[in-house]
Amino acid sequence: MASDGSEQMRCIADLVHSYNWRRVVVVYEDDVFGRESGNLALLTEALKEVGSEIDYRLVLPQFSFLTDPKDVVQDEFIKLQKQTESRVFIVLQSSLPMLTNLFGEAKKAGLVGNDSVWIVANSITSFLDSLDNSVISSMEGTLGIKTYYSSNRSYKKFEALFQKIFKSEYVDENNFQPGIQALRAYDSIGVITQAIEKLGSYTTSPKMILNSLLESDFIGLSGRIRFKDGMLSDAPTLRVVNVVGKKYEELDFWLPNCGFSDTLYVEEDKGRCRNSDGGKTSGGLAGPVIWPGDLTGRDPKGWAMPSAEKPLKIVVPKKTLDNMFVAFPTGEERPVGFCIDLFNEIVSRLNYSIPPPVFVGFDGLYDDLVESVHNKTYDAAIGDITILSERAELVEFTQPYAESGLSMIVPLKTEDTTWIFLKPFGLDMWIVSGALLIYTMLIIWFLEHQTNPEFSVPWKYQFGTALWFTFSTLFFAQRERLHGSLTRVVVIVWLFVVFILTSSYTASLTSKLTVQRMEPIFSEFEKLKNDKLNVGCENDSFIRKYLEDVLGFEKDKIKLFNHENFVKFEKDNISAAFVELPYGKLFLDRYCKSYTSTRSTYRFGGFGFAFQKGSPIAADFSREILSLSEDGNITKLEEKWFVPLNGCSRNSTTNNNAESLSLRSFKGIYIVSTAISAICFLLSLIRLLRNSRPHQEPDDDILSPGGKSGFGTPEKFYYGEQTRVLRRASTFAQALDKDERGSPKWECASNSDNFESLDRNAIISTTYD
Repeated sequence: MASDGSEQMRCIADLVHSYNWRRVVVVYEDDVFGRESGNLALLTEALKEVGSEIDYRLVLPQFSFLTDPKDVVQDEFIKLQKQTESRVFIVLQSSLPMLTNLFGEAKKAGLVGNDSVWIVANSITSFLDSLDNSVISSMEGTLGIKTYYSSNRSYKKFEALFQKIFKSEYVDENNFQPGIQALRAYDSIGVITQAIEKLGSYTTSPKMILNSLLESDFIGLSGRIRFKDGMLSDAPTLRVVNVVGKKYEELDFWLPNCGFSDTLYVEEDKGRCRNSDGGKTSGGLAGPVIWPGDLTGRDPKGWAMPSAEKPLKIVVPKKTLDNMFVAFPTGEERPVGFCIDLFNEIVSRLNYSIPPPVFVGFDGLYDDLVESVHNKTYDAAIGDITILSERAELVEFTQPYAESGLSMIVPLKTEDTTWIFLKPFGLDMWIVSGALLIYTMLIIWFLEHQTNPEFSVPWKYQFGTALWFTFSTLFFAQRERLHGSLTRVVVIVWLFVVFILTSSYTASLTSKLTVQRMEPIFSEFEKLKNDKLNVGCENDSFIRKYLEDVLGFEKDKIKLFNHENFVKFEKDNISAAFVELPYGKLFLDRYCKSYTSTRSTYRFGGFGFAFQKGSPIAADFSREILSLSEDGNITKLEEKWFVPLNGCSRNSTTNNNAESLSLRSFKGIYIVSTAISAICFLLSLIRLLRNSRPHQEPDDDILSPGGKSGFGTPEKFYYGEQTRVLRRASTFAQALDKDERGSPKWECASNSDNFESLDRNAIISTTYD
């Protein structure tokens, strides 16, 4: 008539997880039930699935073998208090006499009080209905796991008969409800009765009776009765009960495929399943719970919380790389620093009080400091402690309050400024800008060399004139006149480009000339390693091992320094120093004009506080650290303790080298300028091709009968004593054929002026071919 205990262990594990209790103490009496039933193994596995574990096993000898059980229980509690701070007690199995002594001595030892939790398994909860008042009152605040059974008509009939017999035998007892054990005892007799009746006169052997028993399938007082693998096959529905005074109150149901629920009918959408993920979501029970002691307003932590009689014992590093984090002033027992102020701020925000702790200085290595918390010498460690995976296996770290990583500090050197005038633009900018200049020059030449006298010079001078004109626009010093409208469009766009380029160049060059030009001696650690140069790191830090194992530096090339001679490059003869990121920032706050640091590419877990494994205080501190980060209070503490010196600023970098302007910033305007120039070139080329068609008109058609030209008087240009008349070219080749004269000084004269100043007879009339 026994059920598989896995559901009950899962229920207990879900209950532990719902209140975020990380470590528990298992208590059981050392008899066949506590040792061989397998419940301990099932509970261990169930707790592991929800992220908790058994921290201590309190094994009590079998009560019948003890002459003085009280002394034995007291001794076990003394050993427990020395070994663990966990106060979540799970009682798997105990006889009634041992249970009475267990709770009585626990109350005397202060283990049934604030922040303590007691959970009893079904084997004990089933006896609550038959315990006397004195025993059950000592268990006040205890949570129990109870098998649920329905109060149907058959049960009520049995209950009435049970109460009648119970009252007649136990007159002084007020609690006379039948428990699950009584119901299953009654059902077991029913199983045997039905099996024998089924066989009738054919009962010939015990094996036949056993087979008939295993074939049973009916609804009994304790639930459905059917068997599989030698035990009840149906998983029981469990219920959490809370001992209050001299009785117990029923709280939530626990269903195998649901977890905790308000009602029994979740599968029919009549109730609410709060743990649909099988109990992996925390949230606590729905009903109000009465906890041991006088705890009100919050749930118990399940941990030995600090008190005035037993305050927190906190270890603090005495020798830090920078005493702004934490330090012991001369003659003072209480440390000061950023970490201490942060600790006090967090404590003031908690929803429970923590008495003033006891601070103890520590002179050893940080790994030894963490180990002292792990072996329970101290309750916590406060300071600039780096969160590492190896350390996280030993202690419970809080959320990091400062980021951490590997920072390389190197000296600065003055940059050579001989060619600084080339640095405002990158190489790609210079190349593309020069190409655009030549491209624009060719477009202007093509558009102007046919009509502009300034370009009517020998071929070897035309490109010089075009180049001079285009280049002079860079300084807005061009003097040549433009004749073509398309040329003006090209030049306007080009001048806009020139304006942007010169403004950007001037601004970039000014920024480079007005600040001190400094650059790091080394920017990559690979060069330090390959050149076998000396580097430095803190002597009691994990950085040395990291430099050897991860970055591959030779051991003899690593020089150690401590907090007393923090990063002295000349004295230690080192080329670079490797420190954690917060220390690097503090160092640059004082020596930003002589040193710089590289960006941290190797990151660690950050700086945090360490508590004993399973301590709920660590989770509370983590929550408050996040809150302080979000509302800006950690930044205010940093501004208070980490004040930059010697003209340094946290908001500015030491290396003021501005990056050269790249082509990407000017790509758009370059494309626009090139496109407009190309369009103007194509328009001019099309017009030139249309005007260069062959002309076959006779000479008669050129002059009108009146002797006057049908095209009007042609414009004449005088060069010295020679006169030329502009005429249309008959072919495209002739349009490109220019008179190679040495001077562009052709003067345009009107008809009246020129004919008055020259002898009409000396004018040579020019006719069309």
